[in-house]
Amino acid sequence: MEPLRSLILAAAGNDTIRRLVTTAPGARSVVARFVAGETVDDALAAVAALAADGRHATLDHLGENAGDPASAESAVSAYLGLLDALRAGALTGRAEVSVKLSALGLRADEPAALDRAARICAAAHQHGTGVTIDMEEHDTVDATLRVVRELRRTWPSVGAVLQSYLRRTEADAAALAVEGSRVRLCKGAYAAPPTSSGTAFATASEVDLSYVRCANILLAGGGYPMFATHDPRLIEVLGERVRWYGRREGTYEYQLLFGVRPDEQRRLAAEGETVRVYVPFGEQWYGYLMRRLAERPANTAFFLRALASRS
Repeated sequence: MEPLRSLILAAAGNDTIRRLVTTAPGARSVVARFVAGETVDDALAAVAALAADGRHATLDHLGENAGDPASAESAVSAYLGLLDALRAGALTGRAEVSVKLSALGLRADEPAALDRAARICAAAHQHGTGVTIDMEEHDTVDATLRVVRELRRTWPSVGAVLQSYLRRTEADAAALAVEGSRVRLCKGAYAAPPTSSGTAFATASEVDLSYVRCANILLAGGGYPMFATHDPRLIEVLGERVRWYGRREGTYEYQLLFGVRPDEQRRLAAEGETVRVYVPFGEQWYGYLMRRLAERPANTAFFLRALASRS
């Protein structure tokens, strides 16, 4: 599966394939499985549906790699509008927002991206909800963690994200496992560089073992771990680790993706666990969809059949 995963992730950055997929007649029906919709109203409807059976949400307005300040400012405006809508809909107690710094211009201008992220955090705080800063490609980790540290000077609850496929993550987890620190741990859905033996783990089993080591570090610390995984085996291990560390419900949470294993989401919530669903929405869904397919390459056949049947 690893070669297929690499091909799918390469397709995520290919403009020719992007144009073919986003204009294919059957694409939207497949996207609907993983993306809540294109509008704020679609996102709010998803949050309300999740809240009805005890689940929380974190909302991601899709878009990344802003190429100019105007695009980055547009992303800020989208988040400010989303936060206003959450407050108006009395949903801030059920949903926070997740933000990709590349959508705020991180690669072009880190201080400007920090300023834009701060405006989003200020609005979220005013409306009574929170922000988690997503992690992206391996070469943005240092910049992303710098921005998180600066934001936490004013808003200590700003969430950070770590990816267990990177060899550095155990050290990052140890640094972040402090009182009040919110940390989402995921495996990572971005492509590693071709010569990445010193940067990333090469096999799925190594990534899984890294995930468990990092989870232990976070559970032993004073922070609030957020375990993002759909892997049944890892969820079982996490449950055992939570009990071993004497963690009470409400001092950690599970996070799963919109449209992925909804029955497992409901099962965990029914057992009293805090479950937060990552809900993406917006028009720029292509890169997100490719990463979801890469996480489970078996879905690729389903995707291609759907495209072919409607073409």
